[in-house]
Amino acid sequence: MQRKRYAPGRTGSTARTAVVLTSVIGLGLGLGLTGCSAGPTTDDLAVDAKAGPVSPVAPPGRYRTLFEPCGAVPQATLKDLLPGAAALPDAERGKAYRGVAAVTYDTDRRVGCTWKADSPETSHRLALDIERVVSYDPAVSDDSRAQEVYLRKQLAAGIPVPPTTPATPTGTATGTASGTATPPPASKPGAPGAKGTTGTPSATAPTGKTPTAPASGAPSGGTPSTTPTPASTGLEPRVLEGLGEIAYLDDALSTVGASGHQRVVSVVFRTSNVIVTVSYREQTTGSAEAPDSQELQERARNLARKLAERLEE
Repeated sequence: MQRKRYAPGRTGSTARTAVVLTSVIGLGLGLGLTGCSAGPTTDDLAVDAKAGPVSPVAPPGRYRTLFEPCGAVPQATLKDLLPGAAALPDAERGKAYRGVAAVTYDTDRRVGCTWKADSPETSHRLALDIERVVSYDPAVSDDSRAQEVYLRKQLAAGIPVPPTTPATPTGTATGTASGTATPPPASKPGAPGAKGTTGTPSATAPTGKTPTAPASGAPSGGTPSTTPTPASTGLEPRVLEGLGEIAYLDDALSTVGASGHQRVVSVVFRTSNVIVTVSYREQTTGSAEAPDSQELQERARNLARKLAERLEE
């Protein structure tokens, strides 16, 4: 049998052609795969449609840090607040004016400082607490959370929160007068101008019954049904205006020992997400008179105004 002749280069040419075809096919497949992966699938579009709009995140508070409290009160102010320090030796007077910093674990969240000075008949103590409130709920702002903390403090002090809803106009179907406010709770014992709580009997008898007392509410015999209450002095625990965004003042007088008196005045205000509390106490012993409410309130409010200005810097 005659063998076929060997043709040089024929087999190599076929191999090269196969390689070229394989490369072209592979390139086409690669381009096809790339194009498929670049565009969203039907399932992806369905998932995105179900996700809905992204909820907005509440803005952060104005303050991220707090100032150093012991150095925030000027020495001239401390001289007024701690009159007994003037008679102390130099070393003790300097220590009294420096104050003692409160122990806290995060000075960017809460700081405080206390000062005190004693004399034979009186002692004074000043305490400063500054808290920066942070909300960990992305839907609640730091300011809103700080307002909640502030209102809890105010209600705990027994000071009513002013109504925010408009008053009912006169002449409505209910027949109630406009501007009716919620009566404040009874003042703390010893607070200036404290009023006792008394009940006022209704002047209208139930239908079908005859009133047993005159329309004025006084029983027979002419004796008044209630005892007169002392007039307001303007120094009672109350909401303050013009201090921070919202503020209140608390004032409480108590007895210490057999004949001593102690008065504590607290001024609390909020600015954005920071709540500042100024607590000023004077205690007398022996025959000394009870601490004057107006004097202590003025001193505490003056310091609170200085601290509010410091926050605005």
